Amino acid sequence: MNKRELVAHVADQAQLTKKQAAEAVEAVFDGITKAIKKGDKVSLVGFGTFSVKERKARKGIIPGQPGKKVDFPAKKVPHFKPGKGLKESVL
Repeated sequence: MNKRELVAHVADQAQLTKKQAAEAVEAVFDGITKAIKKGDKVSLVGFGTFSVKERKARKGIIPGQPGKKVDFPAKKVPHFKPGKGLKESVL
């Protein structure tokens, strides 16, 4: 499912126009993005939790350039941990 299909699904399920559904979907994405950017967690019970994780600095090799080692700096990355309800629905 891509964003357009998600908007169409929201519009159908919530009986909204596609424009209203697109605005709602964008508002949800924006809210999640802003919260994790501040370092907060977004917990949606039964669905999952969005958060930011810190990746440690590490050494690695670039594919196609054997023997050439590179230092990868520490960085923050978005993280999603699925909730129990989502995990069970996939089984």
